[in-house]
Amino acid sequence: MTARPDTRYPGPTMTTRLRWLMKAGPADYMLAMSVAATSLPVIGRHLEPLGGATAMGIWGVRHTPDFVTAAVKSWFTPGIGEVKKQERDATNAVTEAALRGVVPAKDLDITWPSPERTPPVWKALEHRRNVYRSSVRYGDSPSQLLDVWRPKELPVEPAPVMIFLPGGAWVHGGRILQGYALMSHLAEMGWVCLSIDYRVAPNHPWPQHITDVKTAIAWARANVDKFGGDRDFVSVAGTSAGGHLAALAGLTPNDPDMQRDLPEGSDTAVDAVVGIYGRYDWQDKSTVERARFVDFLERVVVKRKIARHPEIFRKASPIARTHASAPPFLVIHGSGDTVIPVQQARDFVEKLRGESRSVVGYVELPGAGHGFDMTDGARTGSMATAIGLFLNEVHRNQAMARAKQVI
Repeated sequence: MTARPDTRYPGPTMTTRLRWLMKAGPADYMLAMSVAATSLPVIGRHLEPLGGATAMGIWGVRHTPDFVTAAVKSWFTPGIGEVKKQERDATNAVTEAALRGVVPAKDLDITWPSPERTPPVWKALEHRRNVYRSSVRYGDSPSQLLDVWRPKELPVEPAPVMIFLPGGAWVHGGRILQGYALMSHLAEMGWVCLSIDYRVAPNHPWPQHITDVKTAIAWARANVDKFGGDRDFVSVAGTSAGGHLAALAGLTPNDPDMQRDLPEGSDTAVDAVVGIYGRYDWQDKSTVERARFVDFLERVVVKRKIARHPEIFRKASPIARTHASAPPFLVIHGSGDTVIPVQQARDFVEKLRGESRSVVGYVELPGAGHGFDMTDGARTGSMATAIGLFLNEVHRNQAMARAKQVI
């Protein structure tokens, strides 16, 4: 048997360590100390959250100017309250219009959810009634856990599957509270959903994130039938960093560079992708915001400089990995997102539509900000409904194609 190539990135040399010591700032030293603490005997593994908290603090400081600017604009712009109300009121109409041509017109002839004043996160316990099994292991690491969401009773036929990838700036990958409204909605429609934890920086630098995602996909392909799921239809969705990972997973089926921990022959292809306010470009530094983001990747997530390792950043950029055989995509983003500006989604969708033979849907929610699916009840129901319509259509089309092959 031919040995699989070692695709791991080389470790730092003495020269690179000295260069880092000369250029590192206080935040870099804090991050390095928090990571080093995890190697302590006995207590080290319990200190991993410290590294994530430090990294999240660095991320927050870098975005503070954007947050402040957006807040000031929101508070002091004349008439902004009425504008926001109009944007929220337009959510259903905008979503329905965006889905025309993506799903059949008859499927759009529905009563769309009424806007809710309650933030979706407040309904977490209600949503979790659809959790069928909690903390199922999908890999060998203690961190590789998932929750199974599904109705108590499933049809005789295996149910389609959606894997949900939470966000967290690549330094937090916990499944708690994220995606609840969407998975609850899909479970009530008869789907099986898998919400995963994955390992994150700074303790687990890139590409550990995508390796864990691929491991979860391979696990679903091999095991989800034990929970009533269809191993032949596995889709993936994610928010923020999870949206990036979902898109990258969808565009790199069975890529050996991204599944080095898996046995040869593991199936990591997916049948559909939903990206929700995701980041799709790890290379572009054309704006202040994008340059700041790449610097964060270099210091915290990848721990490599893009100037010296451009291929790492290119391979991690969904916008650089688009191709004709991409699976169906639905991209959702808010025009008011100050964390990941909406132009990220627009550029990605434009490039993907220019190359992919599959459908590429795009819903741009007017005025919606980052994390709206956890905080904004006026938009979350529409988002979940749109995703359900899209995934049902993709699943229906694939089932029809399989039936024709049998005939």
